[in-house]
Amino acid sequence: MERTASRTAIGATLMAVTGVGLIGYAIWFIVQNFAGLIEIGLSPVELGKTREEIWAFSPGVYNYISHLQVALGGFMAATGRAIAFAAWFGVRQRESWAWWAVMLTTVLWAGVTLQLHYVYGFGTLAHLGLGYVALTLIAIGGYLARPGR
Repeated sequence: MERTASRTAIGATLMAVTGVGLIGYAIWFIVQNFAGLIEIGLSPVELGKTREEIWAFSPGVYNYISHLQVALGGFMAATGRAIAFAAWFGVRQRESWAWWAVMLTTVLWAGVTLQLHYVYGFGTLAHLGLGYVALTLIAIGGYLARPGR
């Protein structure tokens, strides 16, 4: 029983720390938006335009892209917070609903976001690498903390 509790604690902590990491990533994402508009891990090579060229083409389109990125950063931070809280206050207490919440949130996040990155040619390791690290850490934490063992 003690070994199971220890694995659960390690898994839940790993999931919670990853959630906090997602909040940090979201902050970096928002700062990058205002510092250079172009997202982390992407460059004018992938986009075909610089920040200045996008602004010159259309200030309205530039502002629209910026507002979407800030909104996305907010959703990333909220997702990280939800994962961290569910893991720390639920998974650690061996609440199966919390484990499912973290796992299904992660599957939904990855399932919705990853595909179009590749369709549009943005699936670079520099752009998606931290996301894959987060997915891996949550998967490991979820495995360690899984209910019913």
